[in-house]
Amino acid sequence: MLNVLSQGSPTGKPPLLIVHGLFGSARNWGVIQKRLSDGREVLAVDQRNHGDSPQLDSQSYFDMAGDVAQVIEAHGGKMDVLGHSMGGKAVMVLALTRPELINRLIVADIAPVGYAHSQNSLVRAMKGLDLEGLTLRSEANRRLSETVASEPVRAFLLQSLDLKSEPAQWKLNLDVLEREMDKIVGFPDVTGSFNGETLFVYGGASDYVRPEFQPRIDALFPQNSMVRLEGVGHWLHAEKPREFEDIIREFLD
Repeated sequence: MLNVLSQGSPTGKPPLLIVHGLFGSARNWGVIQKRLSDGREVLAVDQRNHGDSPQLDSQSYFDMAGDVAQVIEAHGGKMDVLGHSMGGKAVMVLALTRPELINRLIVADIAPVGYAHSQNSLVRAMKGLDLEGLTLRSEANRRLSETVASEPVRAFLLQSLDLKSEPAQWKLNLDVLEREMDKIVGFPDVTGSFNGETLFVYGGASDYVRPEFQPRIDALFPQNSMVRLEGVGHWLHAEKPREFEDIIREFLD
């Protein structure tokens, strides 16, 4: 079972489940999770091979969808679900294969398509980081800057570095993520459609949700609405958290 963090108390509203993206964790969503929990229970999971969840041999979307299904079933059987990036693809597959588990669906900055890019350069950078004697995040940032130029990307990746263990270690199964990268950037062949309300939120400065993807989105999620959040890229929830939160609240309430 996936590691689950919970905020808030059960109310008359459906619980909200948050599923993070590649190299992320439930804790990345802590602030938004806490704020949204003022009127409902909000759960966030660590996906397989991330955070404190089990390290397993696959990172396929059918397996990730199955993991999320287990959490929903263990918690009563139906939820509103929000997924970002890889997590967005996982919850889309869940909606298409187990629609009875999802009330309303929110997909953040991803589409049900395959992409040409790979994130294995970041995997190699993390695997190549010298962890010897590493106890300070500032020093980890300095060492990682030799292979990862972007400060925001380094800050994001280093949230998954456990400096309390001896020696320091990544809370990511980097070997499996590297091996399964083609599956992660792809999208499986799934038939059918999800007829529940579905919101796609995407960054105005991101290229993950493009106009040419709309027919595919319409075919799989016919009750969709699209909201563009201006001035942000792929990590829209981190760049403009309050604006992102307002969009989610309006859709759910």
